[in-house]
Amino acid sequence: MPGTPLNIADIRKDYKLAALDEDTVCYDPIAFFAKWFSEAEAAQITEINAMTLATAENGMPHARIVLLKGLDKANFVFFTNYDSDKGREINSNPHVALVFFWKELERQVRIEGMIEKIPSGESDAYFRSRPVGSRIGAWASPQSSEITDRNILDLNYARYEEEFSKIEIPRPPHWGGYKVIPNRLEFWQGRSSRMHDRILFTKNEAGEWNRSRLAP
Repeated sequence: MPGTPLNIADIRKDYKLAALDEDTVCYDPIAFFAKWFSEAEAAQITEINAMTLATAENGMPHARIVLLKGLDKANFVFFTNYDSDKGREINSNPHVALVFFWKELERQVRIEGMIEKIPSGESDAYFRSRPVGSRIGAWASPQSSEITDRNILDLNYARYEEEFSKIEIPRPPHWGGYKVIPNRLEFWQGRSSRMHDRILFTKNEAGEWNRSRLAP
């Protein structure tokens, strides 16, 4: 017998694990993000580097999950297909947002800023570190393009697998890294009765971080 349908409006969780105050965060949001990331890693949270990337084109927002692959001089780095929907949207509008949510720690981090491609040499180095299957997949998938069926991908994969069977797999010209240069970071710690802690950092014209507290 099927169970009783879940009443979505009744889904609730009271957050009680931790608090967040200004003394704990100090004035370096990137260092504090690294601390929270390390704590998420220590808590053995799976896919701790999964983040929502939000882009906008012609006033229409789009969001998807991508994987953080590095903190490069306080910039958030990920890799993708430049010809994908997200690549086209980034090319049209370089203002983006990221969101991390680590539910096991009752924490969220929101990041906003500008995005740009990383140097090609850095993309080359990361591409070489990927598993062989992932490197072939970068060639085989015309990401975001409409295809008639799954067989197209399988045929493409087999073709490139044969083509690169005896040589080093080069990085496709349409694939590489981006870095998000943050100008706004918000740290959210769940608290009981929805009285959450929110500490916001915004970068001023001098490149320094200003800190403030937001109501939940």
